[in-house]
Amino acid sequence: RLFDAAVIAGALTLDAARGSDGPFDPRIHAVRGQPGQIECAAAYRALLAGSGIRQSHLEHDDRVQDPYCLRCQPQVMGACLDQIRYATQVLVREANAVTDNPLVFADGEALLSGGNFHAEPVALVADALAVAIAEIGAIAERRIAMLVDPAVSRLPPFLTPEPGLNSGFMIVHVTAAALASENKSLAHPASVDSLPTSANQEDHVSMATFAARRLQPMLRNSAHIVAIELLAAAQGIEFLRPLRSAPALENVLRLLRSVSPAMIQDRSLARDIEAVHHLVASGAVGHATEADIPALLALRLG
Repeated sequence: RLFDAAVIAGALTLDAARGSDGPFDPRIHAVRGQPGQIECAAAYRALLAGSGIRQSHLEHDDRVQDPYCLRCQPQVMGACLDQIRYATQVLVREANAVTDNPLVFADGEALLSGGNFHAEPVALVADALAVAIAEIGAIAERRIAMLVDPAVSRLPPFLTPEPGLNSGFMIVHVTAAALASENKSLAHPASVDSLPTSANQEDHVSMATFAARRLQPMLRNSAHIVAIELLAAAQGIEFLRPLRSAPALENVLRLLRSVSPAMIQDRSLARDIEAVHHLVASGAVGHATEADIPALLALRLG
C-alpha cells in the first residue's frame, strides 16, 4: 500500500512540476536489466499516459533534465521493490521453517542440538526493509522540497497563491523532513549490534526482534511523508488548471479532494494529512488507479 501510493505520488509530482516522462523510456531500463526498475518504469509510464499537462510542455521547455528525485524514480523505487520481494521470499521460508532446538528426528531416533533458532535471516532482511522504507520516504521528501521551491518547480513559492502573506506548504515540508530524518536513525542496521549474554554461551545474537519491531514506526513515518507529497502535488496541479493530468492521476486527485480541499489561504493541515494518510494506509490511493493501471497490481503480486 505504501509502495503503490509512493509511486503514484511521484507520478503526480512529476506532472505538477511539468517534468519529463522521457527518463521512463523502456529502452533505458532494459539495458540495465534490474527487474524492479523495469517494472516501476512501466508503472510510471502507465500512470502518466494521456496527461494534458505533459503535452502542454513537450516543446519550448528550456530545461534539459529534471532533478534526480523525478528522473531517477524507477531506479530508486525499483531497487526498493527488489529488496521487498527478496525479504518476502526469506520470510515466507522462515515462516514455514523448523527453528526449535534441540530437534527430534523420529525416523532416525536422533536428538540433535543445533542453531536453527538463530534469526539472522530475519534480522538481515528486516534491516534491508528498513533501508527500503527509509528510501521511499527520503525521495518523497525531496520531491516535496522540489515542489515548494519555485526555482525548480516553477510553481508559486510554497504552493500558495499569496506567498508572503501565507506560508503555504512550508511547515508541512518541515514535518516531512523531520520524519525522513527520524527514519534515517531508525534505519541503522540492528543485526550488526550484538552483546554476549548467558556467560558467553549466547555470544552472538541477531537482534531480529528489534530489527522487525522498528519497521512499524518507519512505515508510519514514510506513509505520512507520502501523504504530504500527495497533498503538495495536488496543490501544484491546481496552479496548472484548466490543464488535465493523466486519467489515472485525475482519479487520485478526485479522491484527495474528497477529503482535503485546495488550500487558498493558510490553515492547519493536520487533519488533511491524517485523512490522506488513512487513504495511503488503507490502500485507497492505489485502488483509485487499479482499473486503469494493471502495472501497479503487477508490482504487488510479482
